Amino acid sequence: MKLSDATISHIAQLVQLAMLTGTDVVDHMRMMTLVNEDGLLDLDPDYETQSDDNVQRMIQEAVRIQSESVESK
Repeated sequence: MKLSDATISHIAQLVQLAMLTGTDVVDHMRMMTLVNEDGLLDLDPDYETQSDDNVQRMIQEAVRIQSESVESK
């Protein structure tokens, strides 16, 4: 089996996320759910949606914190 391009891209995103948040990339990768699509390991659609939602929430929180920081100066 091989990893799909989307899965490889997601792994890179998990490494970046771990670096930005100071968390262990292994913990993020353990949560990954893959499905076999004609011999390619691809992200499970439910996992992909949940992961995208989590990233968007983190971005929104970072923007909120940044706005509060600017306002307090």
